[in-house]
Amino acid sequence: MTVDRFRRLHASGCFVIPNPWDLGSARLLVQLGFPALATTSSGHAWSIGRVDHGVPLEDALAHFRALAAAVTVPISADFEYGFAIEAEGVARNCAAAAATGIAGLSIEDVGPDASAPLLEFALAVERVRAARKAIDDSETGVLLTARADGLLGGQSDLGDVLRRLSAFADAGADCLYAPGIRAIEDVKTIVREVAPKPVNVLVGSNWTTVGALADAGVRRISVGGALARAACTGFLSAAQEIADHGRFTGLDEIVSGAELNRRFWSH
Repeated sequence: MTVDRFRRLHASGCFVIPNPWDLGSARLLVQLGFPALATTSSGHAWSIGRVDHGVPLEDALAHFRALAAAVTVPISADFEYGFAIEAEGVARNCAAAAATGIAGLSIEDVGPDASAPLLEFALAVERVRAARKAIDDSETGVLLTARADGLLGGQSDLGDVLRRLSAFADAGADCLYAPGIRAIEDVKTIVREVAPKPVNVLVGSNWTTVGALADAGVRRISVGGALARAACTGFLSAAQEIADHGRFTGLDEIVSGAELNRRFWSH
């Protein structure tokens, strides 16, 4: 089962779990040999012309279902804030997500408004506890990742992040995640403080390497919306050149249609 394989990946070592935004990007990443994939709320939203956190719950669940059915590797779902603020709603929605065929899901401690403050500490912990119970009741074995998102918006210091991650671990999270960390020493501190629970680190730019994070004790590395942004960068650059200058040099070194057809032929 993919859930069992996903849990084994978290038992030892370090692995990269890249983030596709649609079925095609997911299948290409599997072909490159990655052992598991994670959805990206931002990349998925942009691919359908929406802003991050602008995709309704039912559309997100359909996206999880489609990706889980399209590839043979485990899929972990970026479940944003659980599409609810109160714990009861988080539990209900996590149960629905667990039924889509995913192997893992993550819950943030912020609401849908990126400019809003972090959810109050006790509520944030209660939400993780509710997600844990809902997953346990589903008997799916889905792996729960709890996120402390305060560093992304400059709303937390490392001490507050550690307090939240430790509480989330006690509330039943299987994996801990604090996006926004960019210093290896901070990574080491988090790994040490939440041990033996595995830690996920987000890498959205060239600030570290897989080897350095593995040496720091990180178990899982994700890239969030960075691959989707990389794809959009190439697209916008080539299209802008055509629109502004009437030139097509941006199309010189792109992958051929024949190569893409070859990669997707079996599907």
